[in-house]
Amino acid sequence: MARGVWSIAVLTLLSACSPVTVLNALAPKAGITETTDIAYAPGSRHGLDIYAPADGDSHPVVVFFYGGGWKDGSKADYRFVGAALAAKGFLTVIPDYRLYPRVRFPGFLRDNAAAVAWTKANIARYGGDPARIFLMGHSAGAYNAAMLTLDRQWLAADGLDPDRDIAGTIGLAGPYDFLPLHDPELEDIFAPAGDLRLSQPIAFARGDASPMFLAAGTADKTVWPRNTEHLAAALRADGGVVEERLYDGVNHTRIVGALAGALTWLAPSMKDLTGFLDRYDRPRTTAANGTADNTPQRPSLAANITVP
Repeated sequence: MARGVWSIAVLTLLSACSPVTVLNALAPKAGITETTDIAYAPGSRHGLDIYAPADGDSHPVVVFFYGGGWKDGSKADYRFVGAALAAKGFLTVIPDYRLYPRVRFPGFLRDNAAAVAWTKANIARYGGDPARIFLMGHSAGAYNAAMLTLDRQWLAADGLDPDRDIAGTIGLAGPYDFLPLHDPELEDIFAPAGDLRLSQPIAFARGDASPMFLAAGTADKTVWPRNTEHLAAALRADGGVVEERLYDGVNHTRIVGALAGALTWLAPSMKDLTGFLDRYDRPRTTAANGTADNTPQRPSLAANITVP
């Protein structure tokens, strides 16, 4: 009964205000330190916001890339994601990046890689552990996160190795296998790839990649859930570590809206992805004997889980 009343109240707010305004208003504030508009590279749209637990400890780090079809979006719109994850103990970094038509493929990937490199080099000053960095994204942002994880060249250009420096990757409602293209804007965005197959995360699926959590809603008509199914199957076929979730009746926006603290009943997104973060939260280096071991920690393949 209480949840029903709360649901009506939230839906009323969503109909009267911008959904993002409501989600950000519902985000927690207590116990969180927010640091905004830090430059990770020269030029406009190269800033990031940090949401950190305010307890003074060293925390695992999530770098979150928002969606918007590579042509829309702002880090300020996703305060609800950063604050919700910080409240769970995960320091969260949300970067802006250049969008179409200012850049096309792979400009946004280069920006995202630069944001991850900045995080690796600087996040300890804000309470994050640079040896425990996860990537996460929704929609086009999930594509970006998957490409940085699977195609080594993007992080390598900034001196990083995704297999060594990324503890795991979370993709929510991501487009990973979306050829052929039927939209003129998408054709223009990805034309610089030449061979369009090289623009697809599934083309780089490999068993030795960092663990991945891939989730989609069965009611998603913006990015078909088969993208998630196809990439998860390709990773699994090569012996990779992947957790796959398909949420019955959940659409493209609910899967990320459910990360807002008061709206977790919309979908199990938060419970499932924080479970993944907890399972793979481990330093990528160890120094028990006084020396660093840069060999990625490989969990059991029992982590290959599919939930219909």
